[in-house]
Amino acid sequence: MAITLTASFDTRREAEMTIERLVQEHGLERTDIFVAAEGDENTAGEEVAGSDTEAADPTPEHRDDAALHGRIQVSVDIDDSDKADIVRAAFAEFDAEAVSEG
Repeated sequence: MAITLTASFDTRREAEMTIERLVQEHGLERTDIFVAAEGDENTAGEEVAGSDTEAADPTPEHRDDAALHGRIQVSVDIDDSDKADIVRAAFAEFDAEAVSEG
């Protein structure tokens, strides 16, 4: 039976790291993973991180050009319970919130 697991992340980096973990280490297909802004506006998350930081300073004190308009939502379509456990673990590893199953 197919299910969809969904979670939201504070930063684009957390969402990207989750996706890469699922694809590279666990062999999930990218076509089964969906990423979107949680709200109506384009967003890089709620906090500056990863590629939204300046290259010379990976953790700047303040940067005001990233689109910080809400959380990043990641959904994964899976078809077995073992994969569901893997997805849940990856979500937890990268601080996902509002994890749901549908």
